[in-house]
Amino acid sequence: MDKPEIIAEIGSGHSGDLAHARDLIAAAAEAGADCAKFQLIIADEIIHPRTGTVDLPTGAVPLYERFRSLERPIEFYADCAAECEKRGLRFLCTAFGVDGLAQLASLNVARVKVASPELNHLPLLRALAERELHAIVSTGVSRLADIERAVTILGAARTTVLHCITSYPAPEHEYNLRLIPHLAALLGVKVGVSDHSLDARLVPGCALACGAAAVEKHFTLSRHGTGLDDPIALSPTEFRSMTRFLETLAGQPETELVRLLTEQFGRERIQKTLGDGIKRLAESEHRNYGRSNRSLHALVELSAGDRLNRDNCALLRSEHNLRPGIAPEHFESVLGARLSATVPAGEGIRWEDLLHRG
Repeated sequence: MDKPEIIAEIGSGHSGDLAHARDLIAAAAEAGADCAKFQLIIADEIIHPRTGTVDLPTGAVPLYERFRSLERPIEFYADCAAECEKRGLRFLCTAFGVDGLAQLASLNVARVKVASPELNHLPLLRALAERELHAIVSTGVSRLADIERAVTILGAARTTVLHCITSYPAPEHEYNLRLIPHLAALLGVKVGVSDHSLDARLVPGCALACGAAAVEKHFTLSRHGTGLDDPIALSPTEFRSMTRFLETLAGQPETELVRLLTEQFGRERIQKTLGDGIKRLAESEHRNYGRSNRSLHALVELSAGDRLNRDNCALLRSEHNLRPGIAPEHFESVLGARLSATVPAGEGIRWEDLLHRG
């Protein structure tokens, strides 16, 4: 199996500090990464101010306020891209909405990352397809139909899928990495893994054995840092251990890779991590389906009789303090509909809240 592209997920771990971002890029290059990935955060593109606190690896976080604190002008990301080029790394960044995508496109990027919760953000996917940019799409908390729809919109030739378990940390036995070749064959795309488990080698090594085109792993200078994902990220030493491990294994056939991995981790652990290759929601993801991804929410308090328009509703993540709304595929069809009941600001707009479009 060929060595996969190694993506250091820096995300927002720089905490908005450009000097820290440069240090992370330099450390990622030294640790053997091929690519450094960031997140272009615009809070209002992701969640409503009434989302409240969300339990993350760092503890309970007032998520909207944290996202607002991480917003930076496009020049910040231009500097990060230039630093990546200087260090011999590819630059990759997540867009969470159409406005963020437009900003990234101004940097003449060739690729854009789509996070798992945006797998059903159809306006974002369509805008990506119109720009003919390559999309690297994570698929945590998703069903097969969700992935198929996204690939159909984006185009298989311009899409790389990253199999993912959206849990922090993710249980290694839920990874079901035999799904990688199945998705590649079914969808006609390159498939890799976005790994949120704690071990530096197990999931990446098993993913390599399954033919992964890419391995994405969170990266930090310290697990005690202030980044949202720092507690589950790899330190430079751990990340370097992973890249060297994958370099050692690369080029071996699948059967030999499984044998070598079994010698190191034990047969039971390897077989549980490899799984059965059947796509299903992981046990740790069930409670988040329909909440971490996008649905229709009221931007302001709406009253009975109000008509829905692009200024008073949007496709946002629900999380756990707000109710989910109508799925994104119905967004265009419900614009202009009148409400039959009051919908508080931030809450999901449901079918039962609508009258008709008359």
